[in-house]
Amino acid sequence: MISAFLKTSKFPSHFLFMKNLKISAIVVISTFIGFFSAISLSQIQIKKIELGDKISSAQVDQKEFLEDVISRVKKDYVEEKTDRQLAEASASGLLSSLDPHSSYLNEDSLKEMQVQTKGEFGGVGIEITLEFSVVKVVSAIDDTPAFKVGIQSGDYITKVDDKSIIGLTIEEVVKKLRGKPGTKVKVTILRKGEKAPLEKIITRQVIKVKAVKSAKFKDVAYIKINTFSEQAYSGLAAELKKIKSQIGEKNLKGLVLDLRNNPGGLLDQAIKVSDTFLNKDQVIVSIKGRNSESKEYKDEADETLIAHLPIVVLINDGSASASEIVAGALQDHHRAVVMGIKSFGKGSVQTVIPLEKNHGALRLTTSLYYTPSGKSIQASGIQPDIEVTNAKIEKQLKVDRDAEADLKGHIEVQIQEAIIDSKKEKVGDDNIDLYSQDYQLARAIDLVRGVDVYKSVSQK
Repeated sequence: MISAFLKTSKFPSHFLFMKNLKISAIVVISTFIGFFSAISLSQIQIKKIELGDKISSAQVDQKEFLEDVISRVKKDYVEEKTDRQLAEASASGLLSSLDPHSSYLNEDSLKEMQVQTKGEFGGVGIEITLEFSVVKVVSAIDDTPAFKVGIQSGDYITKVDDKSIIGLTIEEVVKKLRGKPGTKVKVTILRKGEKAPLEKIITRQVIKVKAVKSAKFKDVAYIKINTFSEQAYSGLAAELKKIKSQIGEKNLKGLVLDLRNNPGGLLDQAIKVSDTFLNKDQVIVSIKGRNSESKEYKDEADETLIAHLPIVVLINDGSASASEIVAGALQDHHRAVVMGIKSFGKGSVQTVIPLEKNHGALRLTTSLYYTPSGKSIQASGIQPDIEVTNAKIEKQLKVDRDAEADLKGHIEVQIQEAIIDSKKEKVGDDNIDLYSQDYQLARAIDLVRGVDVYKSVSQK
């Protein structure tokens, strides 16, 4: 899945060769039961290959050109190569030159993909992409081995077990990172802002990611969708009902829907999640290919779970695919305010085309996702309504006073102490540690409460 190969084994120190060369191809190196995020199952269609009967003279000329190249390589290359090796290399080079999502799957790769969609395997819990043949971390999934050792979105992995992986395909990198649960793998990463490479030792484990998590912040519901697996919609509905009962429907001010570091997943789950917050017949997403007509997916029922309450959707550069479908749909229909930073921009659909005579399959990009307003998700991503980068909140309760006010018993001192005590009570929400550590989440909760205050004031 590489469109260009580096001609040097050295990695430039200032990332200059990566600038403006964004290539996005998400691969999950973790376990999803019945789910393979490398090319989300929602984005894979199975199609039989069909060849036309007529072949033009130009096609004959190009066919002879390819045969001549293969013949020359077979005859003069320094190492002997079989016909099958040369044919597979030709197919791989052709498809990987198209885009980072298109690729050739030989028999072994096709079988491995089928295993990944059905079973469990030892992994480290990260999503990766390629930037000009260099592996870049899209996100480390919450509570996975990679997350626990501090792997961050935007890190560049240059070595695995002290061996360079620059120039390798995504599949080759996946094989090196995966392994028997309990075994260790060493990764060398380059991180912007760090002067020297960082080394992390990660213990592989069977990754079981809970699709949906929830929390309550006094009067605001918080739902985090980690992945759009088969449990995404049912998990959302169950967690939202639970939080509503804990807070009380009359006391609930709104919802923060967290899609940060969510690499995507199943299209049908993205549609069901969007359906939860939209009304009947509203367009959720459309798919357009080169030759086929646009296919629209619409909401099937009116919103019921959290109707008329404000919603803030959190996204970041690790939000991709199905996450972008949900964020784009809610944003375009003005149902939610999208907050955070621009999403990843993975909005393409791949078709798997099996080949005859056990020659594996082609994985080919055949169409793109579009938001309800007609904007392409691919490469552009979702732009937040309110841009908020992550930061750290530090409480400052000490108040500067003049000499007279410092005297114990002074009326101003008593007033200040009363104000401080009042502030302590007001920020005493449930899960206050998360609130104080996550700046983007804190701003989202403030926005939900602010909208509620504005509504109550404007209606008076």
